[in-house]
Amino acid sequence: MSTPSDKQPDPSPLAGPGDPAPRPSRRVFSPEYKLAIVTEYENAPNGEKGAILRREGLYSSHVIEWTRTRDAGVLTGRAAGPAAASKRSKKSTEEVELEKLRRQNEKLKGDLAKTRMALDIMGKTHALCVPRTSKELTW
Repeated sequence: MSTPSDKQPDPSPLAGPGDPAPRPSRRVFSPEYKLAIVTEYENAPNGEKGAILRREGLYSSHVIEWTRTRDAGVLTGRAAGPAAASKRSKKSTEEVELEKLRRQNEKLKGDLAKTRMALDIMGKTHALCVPRTSKELTW
């Protein structure tokens, strides 16, 4: 028979500093490893793809994301990666403000066109519903 003092506390993600389980660290994969896994995964027959993921402890979402980054050229260094991004000059505050104002202008033009169309419809409806002569007033 167990007593309350014999029970271990439940390990939960909300446990405090006395939690005996250390917090797991995030895994980091090198670009070479990612390329190797993506290549192996793509070359594997359909029945073997799951085995590769289980062997490496990966999820299919990893391979999908890595394939996208490879296709974008980030893993192979063809396209602008983090190093190239830092070399690019950032837009000046005037350019950013100009782009913002252009987007706002386009939105306002669209709103104005909608309002004009609604007013045109209301005017036509009014013309159809309002009597034009005194004879039309009698029912």
